[in-house]
Amino acid sequence: MEYLIKTKSIGDMTEEQFFQFCQENDSIKFERNANGEILITAPTGSDTSSFNSNLNLEIGTWNREKKLGIVFDSNAGFTLPNNAVRSPDAAVITNEK
Repeated sequence: MEYLIKTKSIGDMTEEQFFQFCQENDSIKFERNANGEILITAPTGSDTSSFNSNLNLEIGTWNREKKLGIVFDSNAGFTLPNNAVRSPDAAVITNEK
């Protein structure tokens, strides 16, 4: 579940301003959509958390053997080509990137 924070009164944040905003409010997990709207993401349930933990274990084990890149969990935020900032459950950035 996500909750939208209305930011019309403060305008659009640059990537650096959004990063600072997240650092100043580090007890809350934020994402930003392509429209620049800030979203609060609610914690997952125990089943989803367990699934994600096992998924990250598998990806990490695979990458430790193959050495193809860097593995991230759901705490990392990635700026996408449409300027959204999202935190996927698991991610790999290849060494080529």
